Amino acid sequence: QVQLVESGGGLVQPGGSLRLSCAASRHIFNFYRMGWYRQAPGKQRELVATISGGGSTNYADSVKGRFTISRDSDANTMYLQMNSLQPEDTADYYCNGDDYNGGHYWGQGAQVTVSS
Repeated sequence: QVQLVESGGGLVQPGGSLRLSCAASRHIFNFYRMGWYRQAPGKQRELVATISGGGSTNYADSVKGRFTISRDSDANTMYLQMNSLQPEDTADYYCNGDDYNGGHYWGQGAQVTVSS
């Protein structure tokens, strides 16, 4: 069973930064795509950013220029660097991995709160 474990969430003031990590229990080259999603209270889960096996990235318009998705294959970990955070970024953030065998995996979520 593949496990994805997020870490790095917390409380930050507007304009601040956080880095989320998603550690995979198997080599991340097994995933053709990994990504970050978020779900704010009372709202549907939405895409934040994705990174393909080839390293191509894709971002939601709301986070372009502020968030950066990356991965470290040696550490089997994906990251989301979040800068210039705003209150509307407050949500539970989930990492996701889609593997070449049709598996679709989610982490347990990391809470991010942006508030003064």
